[in-house]
Amino acid sequence: MTIREFFSFKTNKFFWLNIAAMIVIVAVMVFGVLKWIDAYTHHGESVLVPDVKGMSVEEATKMFRNHGLVCSVSDTRYVKDKAAGIVLELKPGAGEKVKEGRTVYLTVNTLDVPLRMIPDVADNSSLRQAQAKLLSAGFKLNQVQLVNGEKDWVYGVKYQGRQLTAGEKIPMGASLTLMVGDGAGSMEKDSTDVAVDTETPVTSESSSTQEDNWF
Repeated sequence: MTIREFFSFKTNKFFWLNIAAMIVIVAVMVFGVLKWIDAYTHHGESVLVPDVKGMSVEEATKMFRNHGLVCSVSDTRYVKDKAAGIVLELKPGAGEKVKEGRTVYLTVNTLDVPLRMIPDVADNSSLRQAQAKLLSAGFKLNQVQLVNGEKDWVYGVKYQGRQLTAGEKIPMGASLTLMVGDGAGSMEKDSTDVAVDTETPVTSESSSTQEDNWF
């Protein structure tokens, strides 16, 4: 073997050794990055979202913490028959599988009774039209109060014995009384209104025939 051949062989040997070393280093780096991503994203790890409906936000927070989750109040809603401050809904829903550390968004029953505006039904609506507008606005209806005037024409709306004006705001779900003409003639401003019960009360699906004491 000549000197030139010897150095050529040696150079080629170092070249291939360097290539092999680079391949090993790259493989180790790729493996390390994949393991880091795996750990960072909790690959393959999941937990079930607990059912916290009906709990207070504080109780729900503790429950989520015990399951490796966090929660955040994203919306409020008013449900009269449920306690203020309790969880009504959650997203993702109870029983769904999520990654550990996921944020669950809560809808909570509001502490304040929302106010709704009274539609303009007095002196421009029939009984049926007024009923539809008030029920769709979230109010309840008591038995009507008959007054002198054109039959089935609405002359006013009362809440807790007080006549309301269009646009006035009162608590959502309040029970209202419509002042409806009895067909006996025009309603006089100075006349005394006499309440007469109709044969059947007008109610919504969730209404009652009595004023709600809590309003």
